[in-house]
Amino acid sequence: MGNTCRYVVNALGKGGETYYTRCKDKQELKNWISTNREKLIMDELKITDKEQSLFTKWLGMKKLF
Repeated sequence: MGNTCRYVVNALGKGGETYYTRCKDKQELKNWISTNREKLIMDELKITDKEQSLFTKWLGMKKLF
């Protein structure tokens, strides 16, 4: 069994909660964000793409949206 998640989400909630989740594709990621948007501080949302190439990591392209 391989690791099937592509996106790793670290977020901070408005009440001080810490959220950590993994999503397998972009659709699941968008669905999770839209479901939890009212609970999250959007400036503190960090999304890591595990399949991002080394070149784009070097350029600093971290935004997915």
